[in-house]
Order: sequence, then structure tokens, then C-alpha cells
Amino acid sequence: MNCALVGAGAVARRYAAGFEESSLELTAVCDLDLERARGVAEPHGATAYADVDAMLADDAAPLVINLTSHGAHAPVTERALADERHVYSEKPLALDADRAADLVRTAERDGLALGCAPINNRCDPQRHVRWLLGDGRLGRVGLGYAHAHVGRVTEWHDNPESFLSVGPLYDGAVYPLNCLVSWFGPVEQVRVADGLDVWPDREAATPGRDSHVEATLAFESGPTIRLTASLYAPHRSREFNTLELHGDDGSLYLADSGALAADPETVRVGGNGRPYVDAPHPARRRERPYLDGPARLAAAVASGARPVASARRATHVVAVCNAVESAVEAGGPVAVDAHGVGVPDLSPPPVRPPRDGREVRDERDVGDATAPRSRDAAVRLPPVGFGCSRYRDGDYVDRVDSIATALDAGYRLLDSAELYGNEARIGDLLDAPGSPGREGLFLVGKVWNTNHEHVVEACRGTLDALGAASLDCYMLHWPTAWAYQGPLRDLADCSPAEQDALAFPTDEDGDPETADTSLTETWERLEHVHERGLARTIGVCNVTVDELDQIAAVADVLPAVVQVESHPYVPRRELVEWCHERGIRVMAHSPLSAPGLLEESALHEVADNCGVSPAQAALAWQVDRGVVPIPSSTDTDHVVENLAAARVEFTASDRERVASLVDPEFER
Repeated sequence: MNCALVGAGAVARRYAAGFEESSLELTAVCDLDLERARGVAEPHGATAYADVDAMLADDAAPLVINLTSHGAHAPVTERALADERHVYSEKPLALDADRAADLVRTAERDGLALGCAPINNRCDPQRHVRWLLGDGRLGRVGLGYAHAHVGRVTEWHDNPESFLSVGPLYDGAVYPLNCLVSWFGPVEQVRVADGLDVWPDREAATPGRDSHVEATLAFESGPTIRLTASLYAPHRSREFNTLELHGDDGSLYLADSGALAADPETVRVGGNGRPYVDAPHPARRRERPYLDGPARLAAAVASGARPVASARRATHVVAVCNAVESAVEAGGPVAVDAHGVGVPDLSPPPVRPPRDGREVRDERDVGDATAPRSRDAAVRLPPVGFGCSRYRDGDYVDRVDSIATALDAGYRLLDSAELYGNEARIGDLLDAPGSPGREGLFLVGKVWNTNHEHVVEACRGTLDALGAASLDCYMLHWPTAWAYQGPLRDLADCSPAEQDALAFPTDEDGDPETADTSLTETWERLEHVHERGLARTIGVCNVTVDELDQIAAVADVLPAVVQVESHPYVPRRELVEWCHERGIRVMAHSPLSAPGLLEESALHEVADNCGVSPAQAALAWQVDRGVVPIPSSTDTDHVVENLAAARVEFTASDRERVASLVDPEFER
């Protein structure tokens, strides 16, 4: 779609930088300074204008991108709408909410699209916050703090006059307000506000409105947020553009509400009573260009839609700013018109698909369409899971604190097993206030070798311990069956000798005491678990391709997940290909624990190239090939780093270097 820019200042250059990779084509640029307009227009073969009317008369671009100074946004948008052009405006939409609402009504009446910056609510860190809010980790959010320190614009902006004339609310406060309104819905009232006229005496140019404003905002959906917006506080201060939210069960910190991309430390979460930990966005770094807003608007128009939702939200944000100024004058409280903004549903989509559905996370999981496929195959999984085994270097350790830290960091796949003996403790944690909602978790359980003839009984015991109605995947821990020793409950409460006797029975010769049941018979019992709704999917661990062939030959339901030990020494390529051809997901247990792996020079080279640790490189290699690693750690820094490995992007050279580590002779 052709588009025209009105305004050729600093922000226009940021928008123009995105045209090369956009479906939009720049045909005209207008600015009161014709030379400045030419500077933006000429690299794109566009025509420069110094008059909006002349540009609209001469250029038929259906979309106008309004990048003028703050006070000119409303009149330029109004002029473009009158000429039946779709408009995308920089923020604020207007300086008066009534005028902004008139623009929205005009667009709706004339069947035109109207959008407004900022796009921060659609960027990765802010969407990650929305997901964390929705899955219940914080509980009910009651209180928050938002900062918008625009700073001394006379020191860092080439056109400070526009900022000084509107003050810190209509430029800086718009960023946190846009996020908050998109998450919590409309502000109901400004409870109280105060404004300060504080400014350095040495500055010749002075703000036209209060340079520092503080207000307490009550949202219709419940939260109360203290907002601070300032031209006086430097934009390099500790609290620049931050948001901190406190709920009944936890807290969240967003380092930059205006961030266009998510860095690992941009979002931090702390469960109630626990310190903050980084909650890295679980995908590769993606920076949205400024042009993303107009491009999305143009795509909607091309599909026949005429969206005004972002403009309606922008109108409410302007109404909040107006109400803050009124409260400064009158002392508050001041009611705020919602302007059509409703309370959103924060509930995130489930990690797992519906029981009879099938979702594919990634094209790498779509194999040969002619191969037999499980009806539960290609389940949607997080890129990295968390292993809950209590074994650490041959000893048992309590994992509850590290699992709680993992949930704070954003892990939503927990790999448990009855052998680990801590299912009841995990259940208590998941039942505690602030646990992520069940729909946001993917819970894995495993039946131990001694229960191959009692699979349904074992699964019910796991469900009772976890306090869950069903598992997302119930797996066979090992294909070998041992003699039944009775239900395995709360092994962690038993002495080491009792644990060994129950879990590792031996005959008179000291060899494992086996049970007379085959792998295919045990798989049939797993299918009964699935049929009874005790597990949404079923799977198998520690198997070979030959054993998978045995299961596939008789199965009514193929495994949805196969879990095996895998790392660069033992990539299990044949098994991974077998599974992916059939739409079966592969999990890699013990992805970091192979002796000597993290000291390998090849892995260090890849890690240095990617700017990460060797452990992250080893995990990222799994994610890159469509395998879900489930590392386990009790170290907070390692817990966070392991999850952030999903963000690493490999090159062909990186893949070759890791491939060189394959060791056919590897044995533990």
C-alpha cells in the first residue's frame, strides 16, 4: 500500500528505516521545512512537499502517517480524514480527549481506519508481561508504580519545543498508560494528582506545563497505579520508563514499558516473599520497527477491515492525561471517560491443545505427511522445560524452591515422575497462592518400572499427589518392567534404603527382579490411561527406534512425546527424525550433564559467537533442531540462563561446530 508521511523530524527517520522490509511504499513526504522533507523522501524515491493540502491534492496514497509535532497531530489527522485517507498518528492522538473522540467518530462514520502509536503493547516484553499477568503468577494485582522520565529534552532532542509545550504526560506517560490500559482496561478515576514547576535556572527554554507530575490512578478492574511523569528527572535515571506491579501472590518489574524488543532481563518476577528473578521472553529476540503500526493498519485495510481500536485506546489515554491535569488544579478525584475501552480478558491460551486437537508449534515439527501420525501428535510445548528430578550427583535434594524459582522465571513445562518422590511437594506448590493457572502449565508424569502392570493405579497416585484432574502427558519412564512393590508414594519421605528397596527390587543374585510383561502390553495400559481421560497425551522415555517401531506396530494411539537422553555427544538423530516424521515431539533429558561437555572448545566457540554461556549454547542447539530440552538446576542464575537459551539463534556454522562433537563411544 502506498503511504505518505507528514512530518520529517527525528521520528520520521525511524519510521523510514523500516520501508525496505515492509509492504508499504513511501510516495510522499511533507514537512514545513522542504529540505528536511527531501532528506527523508529522496532515498525512497518519494516526492517532497512543504504543504499538506498540496500533497493531498497531488498524491493519492490511501494511508497518511502523521508524524508532526504533538500539538499538530489532531489538525493534520482531521485534514487527512476529511480527504478520505486512512490515518496512522504518532502519539498523542490529540491533546484534548473530546477532540480525539471526534476523530474516532469521523473515521467510523466514513469507513476509514484510524490507528495511533505507541505500538509498545504489541511488542514482545509487554506481551510477555500480559501473559504472566494472565496465567495467575501474581494473583490479583492491587498496586503498581509507573515512571515516565522523559528527561531534559533540551539536552537530547533536536526539537525540544514540542515536548516542552505539552509537558511529560502527553509524550512520556503515554507509554506506560498504553500498556496498563491494554492489560487492565480503562482508568475509572484519578484519585489525586500534584504537579511541580521545577526546572534548571540555566535553561532558556522552559516547559509550558508542569515539568513533573504525580498521580494516583484507579482502574475499573481493580489495580491502583501511582504514575510519575517528568521532564525534570533525567531519562538516564534509575527509574526511566519502568513499571512495577504488585499482586496478592507476587510482583513483576518491567524495565522499559516502551521497549520494542525483549532482552533477557527486561521482565523480572518475584513470587510472594521471594527475590526477583529474570523472566526471559521464551523466543528469539525480535525488535518491532516503528513502521509496524502503520503496516498492521494497512494489512487490516487490505483485508477489508477498518480498525480504530488503537485510536480508541489512545483517546482514553488522552482522557487520563486531561483528568490528571484537572486533578492537579482541583485536587481530585476526577472521573475518566472510558471512551469505549473495555476490560480485556487476560487469560492466556493453554500450553496444550484441546484433547482431540492438534497444534504444531513450528514447521520443523511437521514431518512426512504420509507417515502414520498420532491424533495427539505435535502437541504445543514451551521451547524449554524444567526437570524436577531430585537426583543431583547421586544424592536426593529438595527441589521445591528451585521449582518455585523456575515458575517465577516463566517455565511452564514441569517434568515429574513418581520415582522422584516429590510429586506431593510439587502439588503443594502448584496449589499455593500465585501458582500459574492449570491451563498455562504442561505437566508430565512418568510411571516407574515396578508399576508396568499397574499403570492406571500409578497414574491415579500421581494425580492425587499433584492435585491435578489430569496430566498433559503420562509417560513410561523406562521400557523394562520390574517386579511390583506396591504403590510408590512419597519416596522422598523414605530412608535411602527404603527408597532403593521399593524402586530397585533385586532377586537372590542381586540382579533386577523383572516382571513378565512386554513393552507393547504396557503401552496398551498407557492407552487405557488416555482413554479414561487421566492424561491428555501419552509418551515413552529412554527407548530406541526399534522399541518405537514395536509400539507403533500395535498402538491405537502413538506416543505424543518421546523423551530420551540427548546432548551434542549423543544427538539421537535417527530417533528425532523418526519422531518428527510422525509429528511426535522429542524431549531431551540430561542435556547438560554429560561429563566434559561444557568444557568442549567447540561449544565454547559457538557460545562466544552467540554471546551466551556454553550451557545455553548446548540447550539452544536442541531448540534449534526442534527438540525440547528439560534441564534441571538448583542455581537461580542457571535456572534463568537455561530458559533464556530459547532466544539464541544459530548459524549454519554453529550447527556444524556442535555436530563435530558427536561421540559414538559415549557412555556414562
